[in-house]
Amino acid sequence: MLKVGLLGAGRIAGVHATAITSHPQSELVAVSDFYPEAAEKLAAQYGAVARSTDEIIADPAIDAVLIATSTDTHSDLMEAATRAGKAVLCEKPVDLSLERARACQNVVDATGRPVMIGFNRRFDTNFGALKAALAGGEIGKAELLSITSFDPAPPPVAYIKVSGGIFRDMMIHDFDMANFIMGSAPVSISATASSIVDPDIGAAGDFDTAIVTLRYAGGELAVIKNSRRAVYGYDQRVELLGSEGLLQAQNMLENTVVKSGTDGVTGAKPTYFFLERYMQAYKAEWSAFVAAITEGAALPVTLADGVLALAMAEAATKSAKTGQPVLLADI
Repeated sequence: MLKVGLLGAGRIAGVHATAITSHPQSELVAVSDFYPEAAEKLAAQYGAVARSTDEIIADPAIDAVLIATSTDTHSDLMEAATRAGKAVLCEKPVDLSLERARACQNVVDATGRPVMIGFNRRFDTNFGALKAALAGGEIGKAELLSITSFDPAPPPVAYIKVSGGIFRDMMIHDFDMANFIMGSAPVSISATASSIVDPDIGAAGDFDTAIVTLRYAGGELAVIKNSRRAVYGYDQRVELLGSEGLLQAQNMLENTVVKSGTDGVTGAKPTYFFLERYMQAYKAEWSAFVAAITEGAALPVTLADGVLALAMAEAATKSAKTGQPVLLADI
């Protein structure tokens, strides 16, 4: 039984607590948070105890930690946990700073402890089936990838100010998804972005609407579209054109009922937010982590994957500000 400490007690930590406690080979034993009362509440809900972060990391009886704290703490906690001999699953992104993330990777590599980064969308069954179809040669050679990722509503501006920006906070999922599907990193990144949903987001120095084009060494292209507002729900689609066909992973809908009448044909909206859309993916992600730790299986998402996605976010941020393509090798 893998004994697990959960660092963080916010909304995403609750999702992870559900995944940990629903797995037959893992047990949530302790929870910490900057706000002790939040840790106590979440711990009580899942039969664990509230402890300090330092206590959890120092406890030799705890085998692994899941880091779901604010991004600016991720690198420090990964370093401390791996130095204490623990396995780690850390929420994305690795850090707000690429330089700090690379330094963290060096420390973690020296410890030899396994670290997995939480890009949960890799574990979505639909995206996984698309990847498998490509690998199976069903559409020939990949030529043009399109990723759509729209949130139903923007987050509070207070969150925007500490998030690291749309490319590090939101599109970083899509950078990793592009790497996952295409099987390699792009050569260059071009970005254009604006703030048209909420002027306060622009005033905070961020964007709420963005398009990025990735160019690969073989000439393949990928286009990523992000918006902080899609009034109809959580829009998550992937489309891949190949030399011999097209693959599409469509939205998950609230239901599959379609009404046809004299006024037209109507159906349900996409699920409203990530909790509904990706809960099963979070559980599958945790199962993959447990298998890697208990059975010696390969980690499906590594710290190096997280650093690469952050480098792509850095390149996109630079491109959006300069209006020029950025070579990933220069970042």
